[in-house]
Amino acid sequence: MADDTFEQATIRKVAWRLLPFLFLMFIWCLIDRVNLAFAALTMNADLGFTSTTYSLGASFFFLGYCTVEVPSNLLLERYGARLWLSRIMISWGVVSASMAFITGIYSFCVLRALLGFAEAGFFPGVILYLTLWFPRAYRARVISAFLLSVPLTSAFGAPLATSLMAIHGWGMRSWQWLFLLEGIPSVLIGVVALWYLTDRPSKAHWLHPAEREWLERTLAGERDELEATHGAFSAWRAMIQPRVLALCLVYIGSGTISYGVAYFMPQIIKGIGLSVFATGFVTAIPAVVGVAGMLTGGWASDRASDKRLLCGSVLMIAAVGVAGVGWIGSSWWVLLPASLMAFFLEAFRPTFWTLPSIFLSRSGAAAGIALINSVGNLGGVIGPMAIGRLHDVTHGFAAGLFFVAVVTGIAAWLVIVAGPRRVAQRQMAAGLTAGDAT
Repeated sequence: MADDTFEQATIRKVAWRLLPFLFLMFIWCLIDRVNLAFAALTMNADLGFTSTTYSLGASFFFLGYCTVEVPSNLLLERYGARLWLSRIMISWGVVSASMAFITGIYSFCVLRALLGFAEAGFFPGVILYLTLWFPRAYRARVISAFLLSVPLTSAFGAPLATSLMAIHGWGMRSWQWLFLLEGIPSVLIGVVALWYLTDRPSKAHWLHPAEREWLERTLAGERDELEATHGAFSAWRAMIQPRVLALCLVYIGSGTISYGVAYFMPQIIKGIGLSVFATGFVTAIPAVVGVAGMLTGGWASDRASDKRLLCGSVLMIAAVGVAGVGWIGSSWWVLLPASLMAFFLEAFRPTFWTLPSIFLSRSGAAAGIALINSVGNLGGVIGPMAIGRLHDVTHGFAAGLFFVAVVTGIAAWLVIVAGPRRVAQRQMAAGLTAGDAT
């Protein structure tokens, strides 16, 4: 009992030290990434962008992002999270604020690509960082707590964005103020990260010596055990592992639904007949439901004996939800399938991100997690481009949303039939409990 109390107290101290700040960093990362969806409510008309033009510019972010994701994560492993995450925050804040000065399609695409370059490596870097601090038994809950920032960003960011767009004056339009005022906090947070973050437990002077020793010993033991079971993959070997490649394909489906819906949902909601200001608050409703999905997904993942089946099932239900959004269209009833989609899409995230750490560690984990996130974010090109182009052709969002639903359904089927099932079975055979497999 005493040992359990010491362990839980140590994990609690680490969680309270790291998670709130990482949470804040990721919230502002997501705000700067998707505030374009709200800027588009007036920016598209001001700059003469069609839905296809807008979706092309939105997609350029992922071309820059995917190009340098893996190198960025390897540099984080080499130089430490404190320096590298701070560099990412400061550079993307500068570029995000610069979006206020776009004048046409060329500057739009260039700055979106630069924003992708600047931000690359943040999310997989944090996932890797968490594996350096939290043992397996706590990992799903910790990742779930961190990923709460995704639905909360929509719940908080949507009203914030449309409120900031009420600002006019000094020769700037509302969408320009939005980019400028939401870019500056990222720079400030990045500066604070330089002295607040700690690279690894051995450098944590805010832990007692006994706590540092226990945490280092536990994490080292788990790495040795994992590598004895699955081998120590180098960065390059990890990136050609069939299990990693399968997870890349699954995450493409996740990115397709996440960004396809995120960049166009405000326009669908505004089509009900709402003002720009009201659109932000109504768009936040499914996101609030998504918070419950994230908490449920983290809880269920810690207790699931087959994370592969759980992961695929919740993603399949999310696909049904996005199809429902396309079927209903711009009506108050669209909030029902949108909320269904949000709940199960957010439940998918913490379950999915426990899968790579089942068989990867060290440089293999750095490269594998980055590759999965990098390739998967190509869905951020597929989803918006499909919805934007089909909207211009059909003059409605339904066809694009149905396409996204099909891609997501295929990804859900893939994780069910091709997920790392044998890995989990080998761990079970080795005597690990279901909780340890997280």
